[in-house]
Amino acid sequence: MLQSSLPTPPTRSVSIPSHLKNTPHPMLARSLLMIWITCLTMPGPVQAQDYPKGPVKLVIPFPPGGPTDTVARMIGIKLQEIWGQPVVLDYKPGGGTVIGVDMVAKAPADGYTMVMVNSAFAVNPGLRKTMPYNTTKDLAPVTQLANLQLAIVARPDAPFNNLRELIAYAKANPGKLTYGTPGAGSTTHLGMELLKREAAIDVLHAPFKGSAPSHTELMGGRIDIAVDPFLSILQYVKAGRMKMIATMGSTRVPGYEQYPTVAEVLPNFTVSALLGFVAPAGTPRAVVNKIAADTAKVLALPDIRKRIDELGMVVVASKPEEFEAFVQSEMQRWARVIREAKIETE
Repeated sequence: MLQSSLPTPPTRSVSIPSHLKNTPHPMLARSLLMIWITCLTMPGPVQAQDYPKGPVKLVIPFPPGGPTDTVARMIGIKLQEIWGQPVVLDYKPGGGTVIGVDMVAKAPADGYTMVMVNSAFAVNPGLRKTMPYNTTKDLAPVTQLANLQLAIVARPDAPFNNLRELIAYAKANPGKLTYGTPGAGSTTHLGMELLKREAAIDVLHAPFKGSAPSHTELMGGRIDIAVDPFLSILQYVKAGRMKMIATMGSTRVPGYEQYPTVAEVLPNFTVSALLGFVAPAGTPRAVVNKIAADTAKVLALPDIRKRIDELGMVVVASKPEEFEAFVQSEMQRWARVIREAKIETE
């Protein structure tokens, strides 16, 4: 069970060495004693082998519930077992994850506060005119946990059955098709805008406040296409209420290899929603590496990997430098798409 207690600062006792006690010169002894105490009480670097010595706070910048929260809880419980210390989940939703991420950007860089981020972490710098933190300078990527698979679906009576047919129909009928997403600026929105440019097609965007309204409009025949996480639409595809067009990852979804990828039509195309851990900038590198390594151990556990697969995700378990490079590339890619598509949010 994840605890809710906050970290208690460690206390340190100081004992006077015997050789200082026995110094024959009182003034010299007093000076040496002051130097000794100062050295002991100065904060030193956090050592990886000693980490953690107390509770670790994991900020969740979305509401409780849903697959991301499930992953946070699973990993948190396993890290508690490895560390022998509580992992405290602190929910700070709002502002497109900005509120929770900002809290961590301003937290002490001691390894005891992290935030679980999604693709908004890489999208927000190009989407928002003002940010309370600098994504690159104020935060340190720790590890990418997984990729959330996305998919393109159509209404059952759509006049196309696969991506090649969709592209051909859209080219023959520019501006006629409408696609729905959970909201403007979401990864699903940006992914479809990227596909539009690579396929040279013109389809209209209908942003909704969440996935459910998009699903309702698609099944009601009021929009033609929807882009959403694979798992959230799978039940409707199986029930025949939606038609699978393609998944957007680099490979077919494990266990659902019957569904083709966009990359099979548009080579090298890949879009997925990331999920990862980020710490305040300046967190000791040894600690960042230990968190990443211990998290990788958790993600390698058969029961955790199986559950993540069931949630429509693919385990990544990257090293800090790999995740940092990926975030930088995603920031550049989405900033370009946002700029070229003239995407704005309220």
